Amino acid sequence: MKRIILLFTVFVLSNSFNTEEKDSYTIGEFFKLRIHYGLINAGYATLEVKDAELNGKKMHHVIGKGYTTGMTKMMFKVVDNYESYFNKETNKPYVFIRNINEGGYTKNQQGYFNQNNNTVLVKDYKNKTEKTFNVPENVQDIVSSFYYLRNHPKIDKLVVGESITIDMFFDEETTKFKLKFVGRENINSKFGEINCMVFKPLVQAGRVFKEEESLTVWISDDENKIPIRVKASLAVGSIKADIDQYKGLKHPINFK
Repeated sequence: MKRIILLFTVFVLSNSFNTEEKDSYTIGEFFKLRIHYGLINAGYATLEVKDAELNGKKMHHVIGKGYTTGMTKMMFKVVDNYESYFNKETNKPYVFIRNINEGGYTKNQQGYFNQNNNTVLVKDYKNKTEKTFNVPENVQDIVSSFYYLRNHPKIDKLVVGESITIDMFFDEETTKFKLKFVGRENINSKFGEINCMVFKPLVQAGRVFKEEESLTVWISDDENKIPIRVKASLAVGSIKADIDQYKGLKHPINFK
């Protein structure tokens, strides 16, 4: 379950190589998705964009939260907080915060990106350790990746079966994050029907997921590119997250 909540945090809770274009989001954007297993309401995930300044540089400060509710909270309490400070001009991350409690599994870490020498200093406040890791140029953290991809210059030009791959630093290692475009589909949501681009982020097959493409993400096929639905096929059944609230979008959104 904790891996599922983590992935939803990424995708509801996961900018461009052409960093001059910042068209998909703005300060004040907020959305919340309801996570449910069948008829059971399991929890919520939120993402909010705030304004910030760090070392004299103008930053976007994104706060992502994920938490369980009701009976799910009683059986498996999750309170996750993810934050990212990334440069408004370059979209490169400077500070990443991860403070989580997932059924007693806890982490309290902050990562400091040095963009001049391509390193990340990870301070682990729970274990009282500090480690420095080498990273590729243009690496993203788990939160900034989502905003990076929303403005990717190829996002509206992808053909079915084509993928976008980026470097993402998370949990003290850099991985190749691959996002595969599988088509377009109309989705019925709480706010009405909306046309979406459908993606399959590649995940590790094993105990939780059936196969690499077990996770599917529906993103609004408009200038906002916000998540409308996330679905994970599990070894037993499936779990979904659907848009439940939104405000502060930069562009009009067309629910029918």
